[in-house]
Amino acid sequence: MKAKQGFNLRNVCGEHIIVAEGRENIDFSGIVSMNESAAFLWNAVAGKDFTVGDLAGLLAGEYDVDPQTAADDAEAIAKRWVEAGLVEC
Repeated sequence: MKAKQGFNLRNVCGEHIIVAEGRENIDFSGIVSMNESAAFLWNAVAGKDFTVGDLAGLLAGEYDVDPQTAADDAEAIAKRWVEAGLVEC
């Protein structure tokens, strides 16, 4: 997977929001809000190829969670990002 170009994480009034920038994203009409852990993951993988396993490893390394919880959470966030059109598989 890889984050699509032109989607950038911004902090707006204390909220982590994905902002679509550039002509390639002119038709993007959604607003994507992220919690702290999702924002951490986005910053860690922005501009890089990554897998769900990479996301799980990042979660397990940053937070006090067991590997299965990290894997489940990584799968869920990756699915949401794909559904929102933020990443390409």
